[in-house]
Amino acid sequence: MINIVDNQENVNPEDFYASLKEKLEATHDFPQDYLFKFIITNEESKQTEIYRVFDNVKYTLSTKDSKNGKYTSLTMNAFVLDADQVISIYKEVGKISGVMML
Repeated sequence: MINIVDNQENVNPEDFYASLKEKLEATHDFPQDYLFKFIITNEESKQTEIYRVFDNVKYTLSTKDSKNGKYTSLTMNAFVLDADQVISIYKEVGKISGVMML
């Protein structure tokens, strides 16, 4: 799993995703299962938005609420065909406000 959260706020998104694609292709043998992790505020609507991104993807899901119940972590083990599909999923989830991608 590659950590998307970083402290490089001034990085060009296209450069970031190009670098991510290189890393994915170097470390994964696609097609295969890929582990996505997201942290969201504990709102059902946020979960639904993320689930919609995975509509056409076979995945298993586990969730865990934070100790105080304010946040939920979603772990999705999804079968992906290639690095481009992984990046596409990250880009779509990235459009959802308040989602932290790990």
